Amino acid sequence: MNKIMKESMVELNGRDRAKTILDEGTFRELIDPFEEFQSPHLKKQGIVPQSDDGVIIGKGQIKRQKVVVISIEGEFQGGGIGEVSGAKIAGALELALKDCENGEKIIPILLFDTGGIRLQEANYGLLAIAEIHSAIVALRKYVPVIAVIPGKVGAFGGMAITVGLCSSIIMTREARLGLNGPEVVEQEAGIREFDSKDRILIWRTIGGEQRVKSRLADILVDDDVSEIRDSIIEEISKKSDCPPRSELIEKYANIFHAINPNKRIKPEEARLLLTAPFEKKEQSQKKAVFKSKGRGMTWFNLLRGDAVEFGDIPSVRVADTVIRNRNVRFIAVVPDLDNMYPRARNGEVGLREGWAIAKHVREAMEEDEGKQKRTIVPIVDVPSQAYGYNEESLGIYLSCAAAVDAYASARMAGHCVISFIPGKAISGAFLSHGMQSNQLIALNDPEVNVHVMSKKSAALITQRTLEELEEVTKNVPAMAYDINSFYSLGALSSLVDKVNADSPTTLDRDIIYNEIVESINEIQEEGSFGLQNRLMSDVAQTGRRASIQVRRKLKEQWN
Repeated sequence: MNKIMKESMVELNGRDRAKTILDEGTFRELIDPFEEFQSPHLKKQGIVPQSDDGVIIGKGQIKRQKVVVISIEGEFQGGGIGEVSGAKIAGALELALKDCENGEKIIPILLFDTGGIRLQEANYGLLAIAEIHSAIVALRKYVPVIAVIPGKVGAFGGMAITVGLCSSIIMTREARLGLNGPEVVEQEAGIREFDSKDRILIWRTIGGEQRVKSRLADILVDDDVSEIRDSIIEEISKKSDCPPRSELIEKYANIFHAINPNKRIKPEEARLLLTAPFEKKEQSQKKAVFKSKGRGMTWFNLLRGDAVEFGDIPSVRVADTVIRNRNVRFIAVVPDLDNMYPRARNGEVGLREGWAIAKHVREAMEEDEGKQKRTIVPIVDVPSQAYGYNEESLGIYLSCAAAVDAYASARMAGHCVISFIPGKAISGAFLSHGMQSNQLIALNDPEVNVHVMSKKSAALITQRTLEELEEVTKNVPAMAYDINSFYSLGALSSLVDKVNADSPTTLDRDIIYNEIVESINEIQEEGSFGLQNRLMSDVAQTGRRASIQVRRKLKEQWN
């Protein structure tokens, strides 16, 4: 009997992966390696750049359907997303969106092999991934956005949130999907939390088979090019009215309220919890007793004034008020030292926090449909996402994706979304709670930091000492933690001076009120509810020059 020979997708490089899923002879690469459009930030750090910056963009056809394939090369910098690679992905998705808006259907297929943000270009990656998220949420209204995770690196960090936003997810058994890599969880929470050398544990927790059995992914395939292509064709042709996972708020929020997170959840238990039939349960209301307020809570209390606060969990505070005749909803993630999830007690965005944010944003959208839309203001003081075994097992990346999806959807529906940053804005927590805003307002204060990871973990991943890491930030602003370095990238609409960040007064409150009202006026005057303004400021013309150039070149080559 003749055996059909299988061709491994995992063993192919990123470019060949893109070619093999397309109809033969239809692959056309945009900004190919001969253009030598490489990262301008790596040489400064003694790192040899790559001419395609680790991302391949190809247009072609699958069964005569026009598609754009975005393939990430895991062999270069672990598939990390920097300024150029991130701009290639976001720019291609934005152009696909324009085609769809004009009635020309083109389906995006993303081939993931990435550890997330490239730490050597930290905040460039943070900005780019937020723009990728925004484009995917917008595209889903027109076409399915298909994620494929073949294997090797997998999909982690902000790019795992990207996967969580996609319409359908195809994985092999060799693939992994999680917000925090096991090494980072071990660094942040200890080896007892997650042993990064236990390979069996890792695949039983975040591997492709477990994700599909837990219904956190859709299709499990063998590592075979033909089988993966057939699965993509099936997803393209499927007509589904089911909302994406990131919108299934009641289903998932109820799961995470109902379990005991103080014991280690076995893979079989995780599958049962995540696949159980939806049953709405009343959530016990717990009076919040704050043992550690933090800036987020301080500013939330000040800005809401006499408005009654509400919410389902003590770590996510919500209040509606009126500022200068404008309706505003404030949402803050705050410390709760009695949080049932130990890894989310210091203001981190965890399993429950992401879904709670999504719920309160979408409730505002539903209540305001057909009438004046209130402004939504995320108050950002988040030290990170929650690092924990249970969080990874139960899909914290999807919880974060739910919050991203809600904020982006509200902005696109006409709500002004304006982030106010009085404290820390770190990593997946900031992507989830703040980065989908029309405008970002921050206090000019030494304790206001923006980055993708704690300094200890960043040093570990980049194989540097803390001293070496600090030295690099002097030449690469995107690696720095301070708010002025972030401002130099052009994303902030306002950097506010002369405000007491820790003990603000009513005078300080009025300054922030004025900033919010001014932002509302600017957004409404421009009439644009995308994230394009981040690339249009005078500061961005220098701070994100490569992002702008990549988009210009993609547009020239698109048709």
